[in-house]
Amino acid sequence: MADIQLRDVSRVFGQVDSGQKDGAVVALDHVDLVIPDGTTLAVVGPSGCGKTTLLRVIAGLDRAYTGEVLYDGRSVRDLSPKERRIGVVFQNYALYPHFRGRGNLSFFFKVRRAPSEEAERRIRATSKVMGLGFKQILRHRPGQLSGGGRQRLAVARALVRDPQLLLFDEPLSNLDAKLRTQTRTEIKRLLHQFAITTVYVTHDQIEAMALGDELAVMRSGAIEQVGPYDELKHQPTNMFVAGFIGPHAMNLFDGWVVADGQVRMDEIRMPIPPALRTALERGQRVALGVSPEHVHVPADRSGDGYVRLQGEVEAVEPDYGDRQQLIYFGFRGATYRAMGPLAPSLGVGDPVTVSFSTGHVHFFDQESGRRLG
Repeated sequence: MADIQLRDVSRVFGQVDSGQKDGAVVALDHVDLVIPDGTTLAVVGPSGCGKTTLLRVIAGLDRAYTGEVLYDGRSVRDLSPKERRIGVVFQNYALYPHFRGRGNLSFFFKVRRAPSEEAERRIRATSKVMGLGFKQILRHRPGQLSGGGRQRLAVARALVRDPQLLLFDEPLSNLDAKLRTQTRTEIKRLLHQFAITTVYVTHDQIEAMALGDELAVMRSGAIEQVGPYDELKHQPTNMFVAGFIGPHAMNLFDGWVVADGQVRMDEIRMPIPPALRTALERGQRVALGVSPEHVHVPADRSGDGYVRLQGEVEAVEPDYGDRQQLIYFGFRGATYRAMGPLAPSLGVGDPVTVSFSTGHVHFFDQESGRRLG
C-alpha cells in the first residue's frame, strides 16, 4: 500500500512555448491532495472537470504536468506506470479480446518473465477472493462474457498484480442498474478486504458515497473540498459544493441583503443567527442554502423561526416507496426543490407555498461563493 500526495500539480493542454495560455485548457489547476495509505478516495465532479486527467497523472500515464506526485514521500516523476505497482480498471475494461480470462490474468507475468508457479499461485489466490462463479469467467474470452463478467475480470486483472495503488476510471458506467449494484457491492467487499490505497473516479454520487472513505469534489481542474460525504453534505465549503453534492443538492436562494440583524429579500425578512452576525456586513449580498428535505410542502409552519415562500409548481417526482414527492417549484425566475407527502397531488402550474426553518439555513457570500460561519 502507499500514501499518495500531490503538491501544486497542474496540467495544461495546448499551452504555447511562450507560456501564454490563450486558447489553452487547464485540466488540473494547482492541485494539492493527500490520499492516506489504505483509504479509498472517490473523485466526483461535472464532466470535463479534470477527474480522468487527475487519475492519469497519478498513474504516470500523463507526465506532462508541473508540481510533484509522491508515493510514500518519494517523487515518481521518473517512474513509468509499470514500475509503480498500480492496478487500473478502465471504463471500457481494456481486456485482451483473444485471451481467455486466465490468459488476461497471466499475461502480466509472462511479460515480466515471472515463474509460472508464481503466476498460478497469484491467479488461484485472486480467483478465491473474487468469489463464486469466477472460475467460470476464467474459461471464457471477454466477448463471451456479460458486462458484469468483463468488469469482474478487469478488477481481478488489477488485483493479481499485487498493487500498492488501485485506480478506477468510471468502471461501472457501461452496466445496467442491476449489474451496477451487484458489481459495486463486489468492489466494496474487495476494497474492504485488501485495504489498498484507491482512487475511484465516477460521475455517480451513489457509487462515490458507497465506496469512498472520503470524496473529493472537483470543478474546472481544481479540488473544491475533500472529506466524508456527511461533511460535504452538511458543511459545504462553498456554493458549488452545496449545489452539487447529494442526490438532491442544496437549494441556493440568492438575492438576500444583510440589514440590521436580518437578511431581506423584498418584503421577506429572516433574522441572522447570533453566531453569524459578526461575520456579515450591512449591505452584503448573501445566498441561503437549504436542503430540499428541509423545504416543506404544504407550508403549515409559521412564526419567527420559519420562512415562507410562494411559487409555482414546475414538475413533480413521486416516491411511492417513501410516500412522498419531490416538488420542483419556480420562485423569482429560478427553480428550487421541496419535499411533501403524496397527497394532495400537485400539477404543473399550480401555486404552491413552501416553508423552511431558519435553523436549517446555510449562509453563503453571493460574490465569492464561500460559506459563512
